[in-house]
Amino acid sequence: MVLLTTEFSAGGLAGMLIGVILGAIILGAIIGFFITRAMVKKQLKDNPPVTEKQIRAMYMSMGRKPSESDIKKTMRAMQQAKK
Repeated sequence: MVLLTTEFSAGGLAGMLIGVILGAIILGAIIGFFITRAMVKKQLKDNPPVTEKQIRAMYMSMGRKPSESDIKKTMRAMQQAKK
């Protein structure tokens, strides 16, 4: 019966350990990127950003014609509220 045994020198073992660690880091970064991208897409789908067109429609539904300064002021206020 022949057993396959491998003996590593200290340098070979250290090199293999560094390779495994680097491989795990790279694999983790790739998986993390795709998970994060999927989460951001889902967030944007569930909570889309408000546009000037939507603000204009909101003002019109309240019965007033918005000026451009009203729209810009509302956009700035919403951006400040997000911070």
